[in-house]
Amino acid sequence: MNLAVARLRSQYLARRSSHAPHPLSTMKFSTLAIAGAAIAAGVEGFAPSARTFGVRQATPLKMAEAATEVDKMAALATAANEARGLAMDSIAAAHSGHMGLPLGCAEIGATLYGSQMQYNPKDTTWINRDRFILSAGHGSMFLYSWLNLAGFDLPMEEVKNFRQHHSQTPGHPEFPNSEHTTPGIECTTGPLGAGVSNAVGFAVSEKMAAARYNTDDHKIFDHHIFALAGDGCFQEGVSAESATFAAHEKLDNLIVLYDSNEVTLDKMAEYTQSEDIIKRYDAYGWETYEIDGHDLAVVEETIAAAKASNNGKPKFIKCNTIIGKGMEETEGTNAAHGEAGVPYVDKARASIGLPEEKWYVSEGTRDFFNGVQEKNGKIYSDWQATYSAWKEANPALASELEDAVADKVMPAEEMIAAIPEMGGDAEATRVSGYKIIQEIAKNVPNYISGSADLHGSTRNYIDNGGNFGAGFDKSYAGKNLYFGIREHSMGAILNGIAYHGIFKASGSTFLVFVDYFRPTIRVASLAELNRVSYILTHDSIGVGEDGPTHQPVETVSGLRVIPNLDVFRPADAEETVAAYVSSVTRKEGPTALILSRQNLNQNTDMPAMERRAGSLKGAYVAKKETGDLDLIIIATGSEVQHALEAAKDMPGARVVSMPCMELYERQSDDYKESVLPSTCTKRIAMEAGVSAPWYKYASKVVGVDRFGFSAPGDIVMKELGMSAENLASEIATMN
Repeated sequence: MNLAVARLRSQYLARRSSHAPHPLSTMKFSTLAIAGAAIAAGVEGFAPSARTFGVRQATPLKMAEAATEVDKMAALATAANEARGLAMDSIAAAHSGHMGLPLGCAEIGATLYGSQMQYNPKDTTWINRDRFILSAGHGSMFLYSWLNLAGFDLPMEEVKNFRQHHSQTPGHPEFPNSEHTTPGIECTTGPLGAGVSNAVGFAVSEKMAAARYNTDDHKIFDHHIFALAGDGCFQEGVSAESATFAAHEKLDNLIVLYDSNEVTLDKMAEYTQSEDIIKRYDAYGWETYEIDGHDLAVVEETIAAAKASNNGKPKFIKCNTIIGKGMEETEGTNAAHGEAGVPYVDKARASIGLPEEKWYVSEGTRDFFNGVQEKNGKIYSDWQATYSAWKEANPALASELEDAVADKVMPAEEMIAAIPEMGGDAEATRVSGYKIIQEIAKNVPNYISGSADLHGSTRNYIDNGGNFGAGFDKSYAGKNLYFGIREHSMGAILNGIAYHGIFKASGSTFLVFVDYFRPTIRVASLAELNRVSYILTHDSIGVGEDGPTHQPVETVSGLRVIPNLDVFRPADAEETVAAYVSSVTRKEGPTALILSRQNLNQNTDMPAMERRAGSLKGAYVAKKETGDLDLIIIATGSEVQHALEAAKDMPGARVVSMPCMELYERQSDDYKESVLPSTCTKRIAMEAGVSAPWYKYASKVVGVDRFGFSAPGDIVMKELGMSAENLASEIATMN
């Protein structure tokens, strides 16, 4: 921390310890006050190292510069109050929402959107724009207000329709998808803390893009990632996991702003936390600041300093704020969190100088942001010129990048044909996956992968791809990420990489550990993030000796119930090819690849390309009946080999391999009828997991509706009924 910030921190802590009234609670937003402070300070009064005000000589030029700065500060102060008004009016109209953050962080929003961020509201997908992530997503009216003021295509009518059906202003910000297409929303964060971790993923992606595409002559990636988070975000453990990763990999393009208002939903924050968060982030290896979050000059100076500091440290700015500022009845209390302040809106609006007109934005504020757009427009135009020169000098690189941004990949049918056949030897699908991921990386240049300290087991390392990060053998151009033992963080970082919009990212761990980051998979599915996939190995009781704590039985089915998540559990190497190809060619959402630890037999009686093509439809006939159809055996993953064995001497038996239920359900009715004809009702399904999902397709299920036990995997499988012999016995009992 610099001396000025350290001094402010000591003063603030002294106030806390003495329980003296917080001076910010009496702060008024006056143009005259800002102008007076600037004149008293002289031109250098806004410099970080000159927070004491004194009289000094000033040249006419410096006085003109000071006047311009005063005008800007006055405009930002006015915009902050008008943003407060928009939030109050929309939440009051909806009788729903969270008022505290939009009112308490108004100066932060004014500084970001009015001064410190580079963006172009007319090109919301500009690849070198700064990104803003609202980790405290309950404060969504903060974001909607600033997007409207900053000139994004979010009309006032949509601001007025906050939280209403089909509006572009849902209760929590949502990344553009089939439900909402709100411009300027970079991220669906979901639960608290996730946004901080998503921001780390954005920072990873920016560093990687800069390393892979910038040249000595042309820099096309040099933007910053901003995240605004509250106490809840830092109490949740996922933010801590990601903070350590960010510091370790020296992601100095990341700036996290902490809305420190000393309030949580149930109680004042001191009731549940007593840590010194600055010391915590210092210890992680971040560059830390502590400031008055309502002092526009200080907020401006600090963010500018954080942006300019390329010292290998991510930036953490603790902004001491008053929750619900401007609403006397609730400010500074946990009542400010929700809509409790609605009855006091009119009084609060008047107290901060707003007219009676609701959703009021002054002509001066509109003019000011037109000026901001002009300034950012110049930056954008200069960048476009740089990009054109870069593209001309690097046509192959430019083609690769533009394909990546457009998410243009080889069609699935072409990609499966481009990957060599896997062969007939029995092997674990995780081993098959290792071979296949090399082919995926060749065919999809922007594909990257990582692991939560399990590369040696999950087998998803990209050969010759290099390792991402700082120090050792790592570089920011590396395709392999080492997340450490941080599954929850891994999931959130992967989502952040996907939101950033350049790379396709996968991450791996053992299937049983997926519950550590299940919330991130849910959000990826909700946000329709097709750029992310999950490689989950050691898929069943076949794990064996590690025992029931490491033998998933309910986990695959638990993933299948997440809407818009494709869950692939392939039966052999060729089905695994289709699973990987589907994961990088799917457009609607993410994919989970469920792979085995133990060796599986290959269905060599069926041509490899037919197995691949069938798997791309989610289910297919793996063995056709040789007589009249009187039985259908449905299986998935490691149990398909047992189904094929059991059906060998049953001429009327058809075996259907169903590696992906979700994909099968999206096929035409005619195709589904061709695989599972409705005329054949005698059906049995088999999977080494809980049986419930299979009753949709079969009247009888051979499953595992209990936890396993510690023993060699083949013994556990046999004891719990996962064998061809037991399947045949169960079939014999059917009418």
